[in-house]
Amino acid sequence: MGEERFSRTEMVLGAQGMERLRNARIAVFGIGGVGGHAAEALVRSGLGAIDLIDPDTVAESNINRQIFATGRTVGMKKTDAAAERLRFISPDCVIRTFPVLYLPETAEQFDFSEYDFVLDAIDNVTGKIKIAESASSAGIPWISCMGTGNKTDPGKLRVGDIYETSTCPLARVMRHELRKRGIQSMRVVYSEEKPVVPAERKLTGSGKPIPGSVSFVPSVAGLMMAAEAVRTLCGLKDRN
Repeated sequence: MGEERFSRTEMVLGAQGMERLRNARIAVFGIGGVGGHAAEALVRSGLGAIDLIDPDTVAESNINRQIFATGRTVGMKKTDAAAERLRFISPDCVIRTFPVLYLPETAEQFDFSEYDFVLDAIDNVTGKIKIAESASSAGIPWISCMGTGNKTDPGKLRVGDIYETSTCPLARVMRHELRKRGIQSMRVVYSEEKPVVPAERKLTGSGKPIPGSVSFVPSVAGLMMAAEAVRTLCGLKDRN
């Protein structure tokens, strides 16, 4: 790996921190508006190996907020579009792609003991709960993103424990479900901003409302998740 590529990062993280990142594998579940920015930030930090998990293809409506979505990648699998871009950024990074939806039915495809850190950036509650259960059982540090839709203020994003959150409707549901499963702690990125009411109401095929989104809230949430992973792996979490 070229010495210059990550030289500025090494000035901050140190040689030992960079070595830890080079030897680490991180899984990013969901590589949309949040997870895509998280994945790219991790690879730009010098991560040695990354797993990208997402079942979707790039849609034109993704271009407003997803870093791997461009006019050229519309119609591609998100995992393929991401892997292509990330290999240009860090050719030595080992990238594995899984174009699947993470659910209890597909969980057996993933061995969480392989990972040094897990990022949950999916919006499916069932999948998020299963990720929490799997990471907790494996003793692997992880962080989960709560809702970023219908939000406009990235300054209201916070990192904390799920049981300390407020305002976020998704966090409320997750707290309830995690308590039932005996999971007593989970690191999350969440927003204290009250959701705005979309100017236009759109529904999915199943009749659920589609949240609005902007470019600058999901991206910041993703960067905060990446920062948590890097700082944890490099032993910087307790530094003042």
